[in-house]
Amino acid sequence: MDDTGFGQAPKGGWAALVPELYVDALTVSRRFWCDVLGFSVAYQRPVEGFVYLERHDGAQIMLCQRHSGWEVADMEHPFGRGLVVQVFITDVDTVQHRMADADWPLFEGPREVWRRWGDVMGGKREIMVQDPDGYLILLAQDIGTRPVDAP
Repeated sequence: MDDTGFGQAPKGGWAALVPELYVDALTVSRRFWCDVLGFSVAYQRPVEGFVYLERHDGAQIMLCQRHSGWEVADMEHPFGRGLVVQVFITDVDTVQHRMADADWPLFEGPREVWRRWGDVMGGKREIMVQDPDGYLILLAQDIGTRPVDAP
């Protein structure tokens, strides 16, 4: 964050695809994404109710205070029905401990899943949570690969 409070570009550069979530209360959502999920502010436009967040491991997301300008239909909770935002992180346990400290419930998990990636199986440790507006967030940690016929 620079002296103006507006910030700079994300430390890792701009991601090629970054979701922007409309939220009911930007301060509540920002606190959740930063304090619980471990993001930090890369850039913000306070007058517009906008914040661009990043994690040390490269994930980026934008949060915007709801306004009618870009809403294409009536919005009601939970927002994001049919959308799951997947965030690859380096340590699921740290986020899960932050959630417990904040008394924030898991939606699902933790679980270990193995999916076929061509000629190998790729493993992930996952937890799922709903943010303050009901968006589903899947946090996934890479746990390696193994041969397809391994148990």
